Amino acid sequence: MRSLLRRAAAVVLCLFTGLPAVAASATAAHAAAVQVAKYDFEDGTTQGWGPRGDGVEVGATSDAAHSGSRSLLTSGRTATWHGASITPPFEKGVTYQVTAYARMVSGEPPSTIALTMQRTPDGGETTYERVAAATVTDGGWAELSGTYAFSADSTGLQLYAESSEATAAYYIDDIVITSDTDPTRSGLSTDFETGTAQGWSPRASASLTATTDVAHGGANSLAVTNRSDFWDGPAISVLGKMAKGSKYTLSAWVRLGPDTSSGNLGLSIERRTNGTPSYERVAAPKAIPAGQWVELTGTYTLAYDVDFLSVYVESDAGTFPFYLDDFALTYVEPKPIQTDIPSAKDEVPFTLGAAISRAQTIGEHSDLLLKHFSGVTPGNALKWDATEPSEGEFTFGEGDYLVDYAVEHGLTFRGHTLAWHSQTPDWVFKDGDRDLTASPADKALLLTRLTNHVRTLVGRYKGKIAVWDVVNEVVDENQPDGLRRSKWFQITGLDFIRTAFRVAHETDPAAKLFINDYNTEFPRKREALYALVKKLKAEGVPIDGVGHQLHLNIEQPPASEVEATIEKFATLHVDQQITELDVSIYPDFVSTYDEVPAEVLAEQGYRYKELFDVFRRHKSQISSVTVWGLADDDTWLSTFPITRLNAPLLFDDELQAKPAYWGVVDPAKLPPLVRRLEAPAANPKVDGKRELEWDLLPDVPIARVGDVSATFQARSSATSLYVLAEVRDPSADRGDTVTFTVGGRTYTVRREDGHPHGPDTAVEKTPGGYRVEARFPTGPPAVPGTHVTHVTDVTDVTVAVADASGGSQTSWTGKVTSTPAVKLTTAPNRRPVVDGVVDPAWAPAPEIRTATWIQGTSGATARARALWNGDTLYLLAQVADPMLSEESANPWEQDSVEFFVDPGNDKTRGYGDDDGQYRIGFSGRTSVGGPLDPAAIAGNLTAAAKVVPGGYVIEAAVKLPTATLRDGTLLGFDVQVNDATGAARTGAVTWSDATGQGYRDTSHWGVLQLRH
Repeated sequence: MRSLLRRAAAVVLCLFTGLPAVAASATAAHAAAVQVAKYDFEDGTTQGWGPRGDGVEVGATSDAAHSGSRSLLTSGRTATWHGASITPPFEKGVTYQVTAYARMVSGEPPSTIALTMQRTPDGGETTYERVAAATVTDGGWAELSGTYAFSADSTGLQLYAESSEATAAYYIDDIVITSDTDPTRSGLSTDFETGTAQGWSPRASASLTATTDVAHGGANSLAVTNRSDFWDGPAISVLGKMAKGSKYTLSAWVRLGPDTSSGNLGLSIERRTNGTPSYERVAAPKAIPAGQWVELTGTYTLAYDVDFLSVYVESDAGTFPFYLDDFALTYVEPKPIQTDIPSAKDEVPFTLGAAISRAQTIGEHSDLLLKHFSGVTPGNALKWDATEPSEGEFTFGEGDYLVDYAVEHGLTFRGHTLAWHSQTPDWVFKDGDRDLTASPADKALLLTRLTNHVRTLVGRYKGKIAVWDVVNEVVDENQPDGLRRSKWFQITGLDFIRTAFRVAHETDPAAKLFINDYNTEFPRKREALYALVKKLKAEGVPIDGVGHQLHLNIEQPPASEVEATIEKFATLHVDQQITELDVSIYPDFVSTYDEVPAEVLAEQGYRYKELFDVFRRHKSQISSVTVWGLADDDTWLSTFPITRLNAPLLFDDELQAKPAYWGVVDPAKLPPLVRRLEAPAANPKVDGKRELEWDLLPDVPIARVGDVSATFQARSSATSLYVLAEVRDPSADRGDTVTFTVGGRTYTVRREDGHPHGPDTAVEKTPGGYRVEARFPTGPPAVPGTHVTHVTDVTDVTVAVADASGGSQTSWTGKVTSTPAVKLTTAPNRRPVVDGVVDPAWAPAPEIRTATWIQGTSGATARARALWNGDTLYLLAQVADPMLSEESANPWEQDSVEFFVDPGNDKTRGYGDDDGQYRIGFSGRTSVGGPLDPAAIAGNLTAAAKVVPGGYVIEAAVKLPTATLRDGTLLGFDVQVNDATGAARTGAVTWSDATGQGYRDTSHWGVLQLRH
């Protein structure tokens, strides 16, 4: 998995002076009294109780007990108020019943032992209020019982036991706190309208002040200033407000402070168990525009017993001031899982797994997991940073818990992952403060560490973990040898892979060992990984299988590419598993939904159907399919590549089945899907040949059924609708057909002889199949009863392909819309000098003009040309713009030219890894956008700019290492001119794309054809 875990602050100061109580379970039904917390010390710990006063000692003991075998002993006291204390899970306005039992240590005189509350009301002085008291002797246990409530916002809450005998030692046991209201369901909100901090405290040195300077709601907010680090800021205790296994929504509104122009803020949780802190994000830091209130929101499920729990606001960098307002914590009433639907695991011919953390093993999440899945993968619990944060110091708490859960419930377990370039602590690649190098000694040290790590993990879980991802993401198809230049590789070459597999096999010969990677469904990555596995297996490296992560989106890549990958690796005779499957609802890296449209969820359902059709066809090669998460309420895609609502899994955030689930289990229950296709203007010749016009756009895939699959596309004119279908059907039966239903009329074309009476048709044999072209005249029928249909700008179309011998049929149904023609220009093979001067090499290149306005209706325009040579595309723009400005901090709001290049002419709704948006300002400044990692293509651009009378000239060279440039190659291409006035963009014009979405969507770019 490619996501990066958040790194917690190294040092965090305590928020409260005492340690809070263990959260109660939220599964108890509402009753007259709800148990909020119980402390019985049977686990041998103080359960959060700590000493109050210098010299005081507090510890669990088996010397005496009211029930069970342990109690809490307090000794070392020298003042009456010395004793044991804890931060209680108390909230304003709730009445609590507190009971406890006390006994003096043998030989101590009788004394009055009291439970007392200390708190500081906002704006007031610290108060001390007695909750319960009793006379206690060493001859038996005495009950302390009382009620307590407070009505003012307060901080510094402390419940403590004290004794009238200043030096007496005593035991306390079976402390139970109940209330008439369940605080774990009642929620928590702060709006600062009291003019106080309402329980918020600084994590370190930050200053928190209620202010009327600005407010999101009402008249007040909380000003946060004087922060000492990115993690320093406001925090509020929510201990007792969250129950283990329950889900909560958290929300806070934030705004940048004075004189702060930019900054990112997020919402996080700190929890502690036995004093050990952990940090979890609720809402990842996101950009806060100056002068605007922004909501930080997310959900959180408490999965641990805790003795400290707080919510805090932090930045990802810097110590800038900000405001906080209208915080709310809300209990989410769980929906029972659906028990009347099929178990997904029973509907597939392989192990169906889910990636989980501890939260998915509790309550309704556990119910959902056990009903629908037969295997699990830990998301992070077995990665190196979680299991060996310091050399030789292993931590197995989370791993043991999840493995034991799987064993108890009969689930298979995938071990993920032993060696990875990410989430590996820095110490692994260092010798003290020195970075390891590729010297023999350093290489030996690193391989020794790897050996120890692998042997320890695999050995610990021998017999419990049947499959391991031994190495993860070691391929980089952009490198000449296809290998990622990780620190592992830089120091050891391929030996770290060889060592990891060898040691894992020696430690547990029965375990199946996998190499795991992402993007294996893309041809270049597929070939690079294939070559590596083939090489290593030839050497005898014990690789049993290949894991394909399959982090896909709703549109790309086609299922046919997934199938091609499975078929490719089947030739190596290795097991294959789908290891991290999810389907993002977005085709790009920047779009967002406030609410996911139903039609998008339906489209996702059909996407899952198509994928699982592939998996079922290859059930003999695939032993397991794991989805990367249990339900949409916990997915890494909610923060990757940006923070946004995403819904990539089979079940929604209320654990209910989505169309994605039905796509896997019973596609007949999927909602109807209306697909859409554009038919650009054109007049192709209907002769069965694939002319250039059809190659300007990629074909639309029609899902494979059995051995039959197809692709198609459409063109339109004032008089006709044209359709081209490419059919792959190796059976070659004369009865094979393609049936077109256009505007309500149906036309069937036979494989051998076409359609004898209807529209113009042509059939051409192709390797492994055949091609059909058809023309459907537009307008009303000239003669009643003839096969002429009326085709409008938006036409209902179905393309159905039938295999006569096998009985298989596949189809596409949707609405086809007429659009303007795909723009086409050419680039001769020439090599200009990139210096901002138009030299003679440009003369043979046809000129194109930017005239499609996407912002404004007038302003700067350009005359552009293109050339190519070797692996490089050369671009020229002569811009007419008499007023030039770079005042804006944003490069797209400066006077500039953008060249858009899609080396594969894929025309997708999002950017591929090699697609690029290359921007050059009039002064020569360059910037790159488009793919997930723009830095990966930034080095492809070389540019020069020169200001000339009336405007400026841009020349650029763009290397295209992923494409083979030759005569006839087609590239997706567009040019955009940005026109700035002062610090604002006031106009933008393109050559082709009229949508204004070219920065995130390649589907409406034009086409550049390379010519000799």
